[in-house]
Amino acid sequence: MRTFPLRILSAFFCLTAVLLCQACSHHVPIKPETPFTCYQAAAQNGDVQERFAPVFQAWGADKAHNRIGRPKAFLDANKKPQVYTDSGEPAFFVRQTQFSTSKGDYTNLVYRIHFSKIPYSLIPFTLTAGKNPGLLAVVTLDKEERPVLVTTVHTCGCYLSIIPTTHLPKECLPEGWEDAPQKVYGETHPAMLDYSPDQGQRLLIELRPEIHRVMNVRAVNERELDACRKQLEQAPLLAAGGLRELEIAGGGSVSFFHEAGMRKGFVKNSVKPWESLLMSWMALDLFVGSDKAYSDSLVEDNPFYTSLKPWNRQKSNMLRFADFLRFWGYDL
Repeated sequence: MRTFPLRILSAFFCLTAVLLCQACSHHVPIKPETPFTCYQAAAQNGDVQERFAPVFQAWGADKAHNRIGRPKAFLDANKKPQVYTDSGEPAFFVRQTQFSTSKGDYTNLVYRIHFSKIPYSLIPFTLTAGKNPGLLAVVTLDKEERPVLVTTVHTCGCYLSIIPTTHLPKECLPEGWEDAPQKVYGETHPAMLDYSPDQGQRLLIELRPEIHRVMNVRAVNERELDACRKQLEQAPLLAAGGLRELEIAGGGSVSFFHEAGMRKGFVKNSVKPWESLLMSWMALDLFVGSDKAYSDSLVEDNPFYTSLKPWNRQKSNMLRFADFLRFWGYDL
């Protein structure tokens, strides 16, 4: 009888391992006839943020939850502000930051998109199901405004991918780096990008339907983008700070994020129940999987960690980008 609790615990850990493995690595192949929509930043003033904005190719765009949306707010029946993501109106959000290392000064262009939800599913099991999920695509520029890194990560800090470009000096690459495709939890990303925007190239980021994972990242020319032309939507490129001031019809505004309390910095209504249940014990974080703000004010309060190991929480914090790169082996 004394072993019964241990058996229950062992069964829980085994079930968790099976579900996590299945959820992170099993993907239904995309059929050629699957509908898609490409989203491109609307032309504005041609500044650096616009020039480097990726094109997102969202597969399965016949379903609302697979379309890039725009966070909005409204008053419910009790006159209480609520937030949601409107899948009928796309928007990109961008934040520009700088960081320095002993080797130079760099600029990060942080692009952010959101979806209305990731639907619940048991077969296949969807670990990340929940509302208002998001994705960051970070383009790191050197002082000559050449892209040296492309980083993609969900706004919960999950499914991180760092892709160097041919502009990054080889001595900056991680020790033991191999020129072979990267495996990112079941997805395959390139080892390196030959990416030269000054020659007319754009980043094309393909998004898997249902779970919004990054399937692939490519540097393409205008001719290669022709496949997107008939299914192209323009998205306004907005300042990321606007997410803290979502307008409410009739007057006033509200933040997309919790601004105080134990959930400070998290996207409202973004709890991922399965992740909290199955993974909070390993991350020592009850809200693991919940989407977050990407803001310097949250460096300590709600670090944007990219490693589940609690002792690496600050070392893997993307808000300290130079330290974050060092943690993952890059010596910029």
